[in-house]
Amino acid sequence: MKILVVGNGGREHALAWKLANDSTKPELFCTPGNAGTAEVGTNLSYGATDLAGIRQWCLDNQPGLVVIGPEAPLCAGLADVLEADGFRVFGPSKAAAELEGSKQFAKEIMKAGGVPTSAYETFSDPAAACAYVRKRGAPIVIKADGLAAGKGVTVAETIEQAEAAIRDALEGSAFGDAGSRVVIEDFLEGEEASILALIDGENVVMLASSQDHKRIFEKDRGPNTGGMGAYSPASIVTESVLEKVKTEVYDRTLAELKKRGIVYKGVLYAGLMIKDGEPSVVEFNCRFGDPETQAVLARWDGDMLPAINAVIDGTLSEDLIQWKPEHSVCVVMVAGGYPGDYAKGDEIQNLEKANAVQDTVVFHAGTALKNGKVVTAGGRVLGITSTGSDLPDALSKAYIAVETISYKGAFYRNDIAHREMRRLENG
Repeated sequence: MKILVVGNGGREHALAWKLANDSTKPELFCTPGNAGTAEVGTNLSYGATDLAGIRQWCLDNQPGLVVIGPEAPLCAGLADVLEADGFRVFGPSKAAAELEGSKQFAKEIMKAGGVPTSAYETFSDPAAACAYVRKRGAPIVIKADGLAAGKGVTVAETIEQAEAAIRDALEGSAFGDAGSRVVIEDFLEGEEASILALIDGENVVMLASSQDHKRIFEKDRGPNTGGMGAYSPASIVTESVLEKVKTEVYDRTLAELKKRGIVYKGVLYAGLMIKDGEPSVVEFNCRFGDPETQAVLARWDGDMLPAINAVIDGTLSEDLIQWKPEHSVCVVMVAGGYPGDYAKGDEIQNLEKANAVQDTVVFHAGTALKNGKVVTAGGRVLGITSTGSDLPDALSKAYIAVETISYKGAFYRNDIAHREMRRLENG
């Protein structure tokens, strides 16, 4: 069977890697892919949002499955376009993907459905937005309403920072059309966790828990990024928390979508803040998280295709997914200057040595092939992912591999899973 994976990041390399290792040995294609996906399949030249090009390739080549990785093509309606031609597609419709495409829409759904989340207001007028911030106080969160590649969020610790973020979005066009409206939310206290769930329109099966690290610098300082690393499982997500996430987040969200005639099929990511065992939703993503996907898929035991097919067919059940007992860690290596301006085209050294580290896979994110060499091509460059008998074992392997790799301006955090390690050290 031919499978097409749409996208070119670390998430897509992880998905392609997992699918390529399926026992049915499918023939894999990725578009546009990266230097890592080229090792497990054939890269195509269509951009992820080239809906016409991807559709034509599918008509010409008849893949048995299309897996859409990033949010942009989902929000543009790629799943709808391909399903209209009879293709089997893993990924939500354009209407369902609006949960990520518009922060305001997601908040409306949560408020109407009784999903625990922070208080909020939406603004397109900077003066009104600034007045609201002064009334609410800091810390406070400013979000571009639309898609901003994970960088449209400012956790403002002062009123001045909040007003600057508002002006950047609404007056400075820092996020283009995505920032023509801002959603201003109360700051949620607690500890972050990520829960991915597969949904077939009716049934919800939650995947292994993980925790992302969004700030660029250690001790969670500096600007937000798309993600500097992740680990799985996250002990903050207890069985009690999982049950609340299932009933209070997923069940209520799906029920509210159904009221509006929207059926959700695919994967839904709930970014959570957990305080005193109570989860609140920070954001929804309509696709696999990145870098959570790398950490979670490293622990998926056996084939992934049966679960994907069950999502499409409406036959999803818990027994289709098994987890390895091992822990996993993904450490993201980025280009110097990220999440601001950064250089591209620098050769990456020692990838083979890093991949040779026990229980380790180097997932490519922002990479490309140039004259037969792997070079940097994005802000997040690599996601070094290791499994181990426990968290310290996984961390040790991951950082051994990270320290093997070199390229100009390479940067990474040395404290991935620092909260979990503190819990372990404190017994």
